[in-house]
Amino acid sequence: MTELSKSELRRSLRTARKAHVESLPDHIRGLLFHRPPAPLLARIPQEAVIGVYHAGPWEAPAAAYARFFHEAGHPIALPHFSAPDAPMTFRRHSDPYGQDDLEVGPFGVLQPSAEAEALVPEILFVPLVGFTPALARLGQGGGHYDRWLAEHPPLLAIGLAWDAQACDALPTEPHDVPLDAVVTPTRIYGLT
Repeated sequence: MTELSKSELRRSLRTARKAHVESLPDHIRGLLFHRPPAPLLARIPQEAVIGVYHAGPWEAPAAAYARFFHEAGHPIALPHFSAPDAPMTFRRHSDPYGQDDLEVGPFGVLQPSAEAEALVPEILFVPLVGFTPALARLGQGGGHYDRWLAEHPPLLAIGLAWDAQACDALPTEPHDVPLDAVVTPTRIYGLT
């Protein structure tokens, strides 16, 4: 059996992820990723800056985590791009209950405005297309998170994923930064 290229693997995993999410009843989907699990919370310092992402329709949602940490007094940061070829930075998301402080960025994703306070997350929740139990991550393909993680190693980098995104193995390259943990609706990988 031939190995899939990263782009073929992304396409296959996105299809599986979409089918998985569509198979979940709405009332169940609303309960998942509602609150970070206790073993993860035990590792997060008080008032640490929390970086999350604005999830696409089939990605594991991070909005409830943003609200949870905001209520607990943590500053919340979302990725920000000034242009498609600019490095990813993070800026304060002041209203995780709404989107009044967000605007559409160069990739069509909601992000804080350029005037929002620049922050460096100490705890970073990362979107992904696929992951392994050994905490390798396959992202969207732009390398934004790998570059950011290499330049700003947080205390914890945690992937949020659906169980259908788990892979036995993924092709990795020297610049790929492994995660510290991955949280799915049924388990936590890592945090040993």
